[in-house]
Amino acid sequence: MKPIPDWLIIAGGIGQIFTAAIYPYIRHRVFDWYNDIKKLKPLNQEIAKTYGRYIQGLNFSFGLIALLLTDDLQNKTGLAIALTGLIAAYWTGKLITQFAYYPMYQIPRKTIFRIGEFAMNGLFILFTVVFIWLFIYNLS
Repeated sequence: MKPIPDWLIIAGGIGQIFTAAIYPYIRHRVFDWYNDIKKLKPLNQEIAKTYGRYIQGLNFSFGLIALLLTDDLQNKTGLAIALTGLIAAYWTGKLITQFAYYPMYQIPRKTIFRIGEFAMNGLFILFTVVFIWLFIYNLS
């Protein structure tokens, strides 16, 4: 018997793909990221953009893995342990960063951004819980 329903892993996968898709909008409309990036030296601009693409790519890739390899993520193999551990660590780090550092900064107080903040935090919590749960299950 699987400890985590497939639909929950699939929901997490869809959510991760959604975060990758919405990421450019958040950077542009919420954080005014592109204008801030222009203040950096050219090399630092490219480094920041590259890391932004890494984040977007990881979110998309982790979502795709959850959608396409749902059973494999809970088969207790070494690869399942490694992959669920990696994804759990990634989202745990994101969640800690989200709550430890981001509240210090001002985000525009439009209603849509406030709703989005709660929704995105909910997704980050979901991803963290699902992948920690999968990791612990695979270790057992």
